[in-house]
Amino acid sequence: MRIISGKYKGRKICPPKNLPTRPTTDRLKEGLFNILQNRLDFRSIKVLDLYSGTGNISYELASRGALNITSVDQNRLCTDFIKKTSLLLNTEINVVKSDSINFLRKNNSQFHLIFADPPYENQQKIYKIIIDLSVGKLLTNGMLIIEHNKKIDLVKEPGYYMSRKYGDSVISFFNSNFEKAGL
Repeated sequence: MRIISGKYKGRKICPPKNLPTRPTTDRLKEGLFNILQNRLDFRSIKVLDLYSGTGNISYELASRGALNITSVDQNRLCTDFIKKTSLLLNTEINVVKSDSINFLRKNNSQFHLIFADPPYENQQKIYKIIIDLSVGKLLTNGMLIIEHNKKIDLVKEPGYYMSRKYGDSVISFFNSNFEKAGL
């Protein structure tokens, strides 16, 4: 995997093979950031990366200037890798070892951008919980983005705004107030 743009542009990140992850593809990540780059000032937003796995999305956000990033994953190998890579990149990412749903339920902070990429199995229940907790409680005039399998349809969920398909994966955007966010 590689960082697409920003101060770490072109930098390759090589996670160990024993990480239990399905990293976001470069194609999907490029499409996502094409949508976001002219709509957000990355330097002024507070970001939450749920099910962060390798930290792929967090590194891209840091490369583009995001200064307040929290990455959450329940696997110790993943959180250790994100911490190590963050140090190598000389960027500060707040890494939290926790189940993402428990983190959402217990957290009182608000975010401008929440990205969630849960495992593709057993997704429908996970998505509903993430959407309910994020759109209602944790977003500050921002957005929730969920990466999911193309077989899952989230169009009727609260706060749904739009989706983009990339191969077998889809990114769906949610917000309680997208017009004000300029999306």
